[in-house]
Formats: sequence, structure tokens, C-alpha cells
Amino acid sequence: MRVLYQVDAFTETPFSGNPAGVVLTADGLTTHQMQAVARELNNSETAFVLPADGTDHDIRVRFFTPTTEVPTCGHATVAAHFARAAEYGLPSGSLRQKTGTGLVQRVQLHCDGDRVRIGMHQGAAVFGPELDGPRISRLLRALGTAPRALSDHGPVQIVSTGHAKVLVELRDRAAVDALRPDPAALTALSHDLDTNGFFVFTRTTGEEHLLTWSRMFAPAIGILEDPVTGNGHGPLGAYLLRYSATPAPDGRLSFTGRQGAAMGRPGDVQVRVETAADGELLVSICGTATTVFRTELPV
Repeated sequence: MRVLYQVDAFTETPFSGNPAGVVLTADGLTTHQMQAVARELNNSETAFVLPADGTDHDIRVRFFTPTTEVPTCGHATVAAHFARAAEYGLPSGSLRQKTGTGLVQRVQLHCDGDRVRIGMHQGAAVFGPELDGPRISRLLRALGTAPRALSDHGPVQIVSTGHAKVLVELRDRAAVDALRPDPAALTALSHDLDTNGFFVFTRTTGEEHLLTWSRMFAPAIGILEDPVTGNGHGPLGAYLLRYSATPAPDGRLSFTGRQGAAMGRPGDVQVRVETAADGELLVSICGTATTVFRTELPV
């Protein structure tokens, strides 16, 4: 029997944050079986932990939404390594994770009794196209908001640290919470932009310890709304540093972002961005997690 965990990531409170399935010792499962498990669990992502198949990494992890495999996932990475720490009693340390598409990422475990924090180093930030006026108008209509809600702090732009998102800044928290997206319209726009996720945020949070307040929509890959998105907060950190939205001494930026409140599943992501000697923006995220249940998978 294979061990299956349900883990809430980016929170220490059960039934908040972002739920993810984690299948430990998933070797032997076919891609079809993995997709079937992810569809059955119906979380935004399910992680499947596999043995290494090379010398440049320690383990492999594949990530599936209910409808498709995705290249990487922040909250399911946190969930996978939290489950491994809980199952095997792992100490603090670091390892290299290879994803289904071959990306190798460094993961850090910080274990203090029952409390475990997982850090994940994402890929170097890649800034894609900025959306033009007609596409911005189309996007705002698809999100269910008006042009007056848009902030003027930076462009609406595609940014990736491994899994690209369209970043959209709105003027305040009320505007973010009021979004009523049209999944079909967002899916059509995803196909036109060749990017599946729309990460909408504001820096007017109303809470001193939170720099950002956000929501994320990806209906094209079966995620109407994702509660707390690690692969959205990574590009967000790079975006904020690049456009000098926040003081960043020595080319660094650290902050906490909150997501999921509109779904009743709030969670916090710690984000750190550093500028490398060659100018690349290097991003890492960190979060806690909690086990909702552990069972055995009958396949």
C-alpha cells in the first residue's frame, strides 16, 4: 500500500491555507493513475514523490491538477516535504528536487519539534510580455472588475520563476476581494497568452505585517481559484523588486503575502528575492503546513 497525505500548506490551522494531496513512494504508478488520483482528490495540485533518476538531485516530484500535469507547484512542494518529514521523522536539512519537467530546485527543511517550515528555491525570474491596452481591458472584464480598479504602480505582465503567471495589481484589498471572474473568458485568454494563471494582488492590505493581498485564477488547467499560490508569490516578489514598488536595500526584498481569504482559506507565504552578480533575480518562498489526514492508497 502507498501512503497518502492530505496537507494544508502555508498555514498551521487545519482547513485553511492550500490543500494538497501527497502520495509517498509513488514509483510504479503510471501517468494515467497519477492523473486519476489527482482528479479524485480534486485539490488544485497533488504531488507524487518518486526516487531520483540521476545524480543531480535527491528525489523527483511530479505535480498534477485535476486535469493535467504542471511543471512545478509551490504549495504542493511545501506539502510534499512536510509529509516526508512527518512520515520519516526527518531532521532539518536541504535536498535537491527534480520536477516532472526536469527542473531541479533546492528545498530546505526547518524542523523544530512538530513545527516544520519548508523553503523552496524557485527558478530565476523571467519577465515576459507586458499586456497591451486591449488585452488589459479584456482581462479586467474576465476578472469581473473595472479599469478604475487597476493600480498604476507597474505593468500587467507575464512573469515566471518556473510556472508563468499574469501579474495584475489592483488599487486596494476591497477591489481584489470583489472580483467575480468568468472562467470561460479567462480560459480563452489563457490560450491566447499561452499562460494559464492570473495572479491578482494589491499592496494596500490594511495590515502592517502583510505587504500583499492576493487571489489567483487558473481555470484553463482546472483551477477556478487557488487558495494560496507559491508559484504566484515567487514571480510577484521578482516583479516588486524589479519595479521598485518597495524599498529593497542591497538588491534584496523580503515580505509576507496573504492569499485565500476570499475563499475562507487564508494562508501566508514568506518571500525572499536576491539580485545575483549577473543581475538575475533569485527567488525563494517559505511556509508552514499541517496534516489533515493520512491514509493508504489502494493502487
